[in-house]
Amino acid sequence: MSSVQVRVELPAHLRTLARITGHEVRVDAAGPPTVRTVLDALEAAYPMLRGTIRDHATQQRRAFLRFFACQQDLSLDSPDAPLPEAVASGAEPLIVLGAVAGGCVAGHPGLLAWSKCGRPQGAWHC
Repeated sequence: MSSVQVRVELPAHLRTLARITGHEVRVDAAGPPTVRTVLDALEAAYPMLRGTIRDHATQQRRAFLRFFACQQDLSLDSPDAPLPEAVASGAEPLIVLGAVAGGCVAGHPGLLAWSKCGRPQGAWHC
């Protein structure tokens, strides 16, 4: 089976753990790429990340991490669903985003702002 090079953006704490410089890495995922195949490739390239993004036994996403691509939250999608074509082609990254919990700003509904380049910015509010 052929592989596809996928860009992956990681949160700072995981980049530090894996000793990654820059905001993203490129991994060769078995095509067509899915969240599962990208994470398999990421963990193969950076074994110290095993168990940090998904549970060792269940392979379930860790609660305080979210997956985004092309301005879509993929966190609750099947890990075997194909990633958007823009990610598969390398035009856009798969973003692993550290979620923020706690606190509330009165009167503000849940919101994550997106910059013009399609990356999440700002903060979640309850």
